[in-house]
Amino acid sequence: MTRPPVRTGTPGAAGTTGAVHFSLLGPLTARRDSRELPLGPRKQRLVLATLLARPNTPVPVDVLTDAVWPDDPPRTARKNLQVYISAARALLGPGGDGDPDRLVHGCGGYLLRIAEGELDTLRFGSLARAGRAAAERGDLPGAARLLREALDLWEGPPLHDLRDSSGVADEADRLEARCLTVYEDWAEAETELGRAAVAVDGLRDLVERHPLRERLRAAWMNSLHQSGRQAEALAVYDDYRQLMARELGLEPSPAMAALYRSMLGRGREVRRPASPRETPGRVTLPAGTGAFTGRREELRDLLHVLGGGEERVVVVSGPGGAGKSALAVRAARLLADPFPDGRVHVRVRGEDGTARGRAEILAELGRWCGVAEARASGASAEVPASAGAPAVLAEAWQEWQARHRALVVLDDVPDEASVRGLLPRSGKCAVLVTARGQLPGLAPVHRIALPPLADGEALDLLGKLIGAGRLRTDPAAALRIVRACGGLPLAVEVSGMRLAVLRHLPLAEYADRLDDPSAALDELVAGDVSVRHRIASGWRDLADGDRWVLGRLAGLADDGCFTLDRATVALGCGERAAIRAVEALIDAGAVTSPAGEVTAHAALYEVPRLLCLFAREQEAAGEPGTAAAGEQGTAGGREASGRQRAAGDRGGAPAVALSPG
Repeated sequence: MTRPPVRTGTPGAAGTTGAVHFSLLGPLTARRDSRELPLGPRKQRLVLATLLARPNTPVPVDVLTDAVWPDDPPRTARKNLQVYISAARALLGPGGDGDPDRLVHGCGGYLLRIAEGELDTLRFGSLARAGRAAAERGDLPGAARLLREALDLWEGPPLHDLRDSSGVADEADRLEARCLTVYEDWAEAETELGRAAVAVDGLRDLVERHPLRERLRAAWMNSLHQSGRQAEALAVYDDYRQLMARELGLEPSPAMAALYRSMLGRGREVRRPASPRETPGRVTLPAGTGAFTGRREELRDLLHVLGGGEERVVVVSGPGGAGKSALAVRAARLLADPFPDGRVHVRVRGEDGTARGRAEILAELGRWCGVAEARASGASAEVPASAGAPAVLAEAWQEWQARHRALVVLDDVPDEASVRGLLPRSGKCAVLVTARGQLPGLAPVHRIALPPLADGEALDLLGKLIGAGRLRTDPAAALRIVRACGGLPLAVEVSGMRLAVLRHLPLAEYADRLDDPSAALDELVAGDVSVRHRIASGWRDLADGDRWVLGRLAGLADDGCFTLDRATVALGCGERAAIRAVEALIDAGAVTSPAGEVTAHAALYEVPRLLCLFAREQEAAGEPGTAAAGEQGTAGGREASGRQRAAGDRGGAPAVALSPG
């Protein structure tokens, strides 16, 4: 088997002469001035590998102990570790900036200070990030070059000489998954540039080692096809279909099947190299998150609907932090073949959470697809000059969509009016919309509502962030954590980020903190990422009357569940008014309802746990939106509030008047 190319020289950003350079992307090695250094006995190498796998991060003593003695550590384990640490310090040498010690011990464990040029995994990550950033800018040649530089550091299965240690094996698997993702990125970039043949052999070898990795196989299949080897490409799919059926009892994904069908229809089509003028702006998708987990059914639905050309507009809805954007970007990355004219991601809100103007969004789309110059010349004779530049650009955008096949992701849409003029009127372009509310005014569209993560999916996400080994130390506490997060992906991710830093904190203690309603939202903060801040953004989207209703409903039960009868009592209104109030919150994405058909009286509604806690906070603090409505204690006052909201607080949509009877 041909392994990925080995590096031919010293990686960039190398340190000064005499510095030690470590490699994990292959066997564990250390070199000084191109001379390989002895690393001592196996247990000492395990300690060094574990420290290098988590550079510039405290590694608890327990983690080091488990890596060296996974089953039954001796009584002298801590003393032996100190011996291995001393040997590592001697090998590393003094730190920079006058710091004599690069390997220090603190309350979180041992921390190894190491620069990018001294460790191949750090350099690999830096080059991969730069390559993906270049791809997002539309600079595919630059992206391919940077990703290739990163892959030149990959010498084979990471740490393959130490994988008999389960702790090191987990780290090695994580590193190999990163390498495979970068290889896929590089192969797709080369294929897009018309240079598919350079990736064929390497993809074949990697598919032999990872036969069930679908993106890798799809890249191999596409590179063969674009190299004019259609029969081999079709055979790759057939082999994969049989393997999936035999091993898992499953069929290939809709995206893979769509790629196969498209190859059947196109024959021996060889993609020509993209010209410099065509390359910029073709694919502008944000970098995906390595922690993306779950949403298999929703992703399969998206790929089937968009890849099969069944719908032109799909709306993915869910509360803030539900993973709508991550799902949309993941789907867009997998839908390259059905949309050969490009894929673009556009945020419909600004950084402050307010809606961007339609003219600003049209200008961004116009620059991406190359019709912005139509503003000056008047792209369509049907649009009068007095209509102004936005109208000219809007018509040019519609004409471009009618002639092309592209996928547009309109992310975080606040309301229907923000996107109506952007949706295709004809042609084969598709638009994937994400929104907190359900945007009921858009039709016809295919709708996908994101429920909370199932327990297993949430645990997988948490495990990716804190490590599967730590998750196994207390699975019951881990389950309490994800359930206290209400299955909200953002909350689970923030919990994982906090626990990854607070390595000393037992999972059970953190679960206790999240179980406390008065402290849960305070705990869900990691750096500048705050669950409370995300929920507050959605709260501000609600009209004052809806906030008041939500505050009352949130107080009904500890678990946030309620029936229509209880809502009627809590709101002090008649049944019909209560139904309209609850359904308005369902439209806004603040209340969940049963998936199947059920009468309003039999339905069990729910305010998600963390939103429930936030709403209670606002009630207790006398937040203006809830207090103003709450002070209208009489039926007549609430009815007047309803009439005022109906006049325009919710963008012209009728609002419910909460009056008795």
